[in-house]
Amino acid sequence: MGKLVVLDHPLIQHKVSILRDKNTGTNEFRHLVKEIALLEAYEALRGLQLEEYALETPMEPTTGYRLTGKKLCIVPVLRAGLGMVDSFLDIVPTAKVGHVGLYRDPSTHMPVQYYLKLPQDVANRDIFVLDPMLATGGSMVASIDFLKEAGCQKINAVCIIGAPEGVKLVQEKHPDVDITLAAMDRKLNEDAYILPGLGDAGDRLFGTK
Repeated sequence: MGKLVVLDHPLIQHKVSILRDKNTGTNEFRHLVKEIALLEAYEALRGLQLEEYALETPMEPTTGYRLTGKKLCIVPVLRAGLGMVDSFLDIVPTAKVGHVGLYRDPSTHMPVQYYLKLPQDVANRDIFVLDPMLATGGSMVASIDFLKEAGCQKINAVCIIGAPEGVKLVQEKHPDVDITLAAMDRKLNEDAYILPGLGDAGDRLFGTK
């Protein structure tokens, strides 16, 4: 079973609370998403492999460490996932970026794909799927389905807010996927929005509502 990590760092709890506030404006909301994603990235990237090498400081020779193993691919789920991409690229600027475009059918709440663009060597990379909200889990499961069809084997889901229903679905459909959250909320409402949640992350990120 993949790991489920819900971060309890005081800075994250503080920033998520401001993110939830209905009075938080678009500019501040966007900035907070980037900050929270940056803090999550450190945890989500904890499993990266290192190799030792010899180096010299101004004082003496010593042992250094550098990243090794598979290269990375960041895959935001459009459109809200775009708000998290720069945080990961700030830490791992050599990562490639793919995109999955999905929208939720308003009546069935099921994801419908409208765009998919991945690097040619995506099957040889460790994947980090980014989406601020893990609500029903349908979009995340569909994104992981597409990535596995493309040959990807090591896939991680990174979200800011999660609902138990979404986490359960991802774990049932893709038990090998690690999930990193900044907060686990109570439940979904009848319209499949997370409670207490923060509303529609895409609308709040881009000022479209």
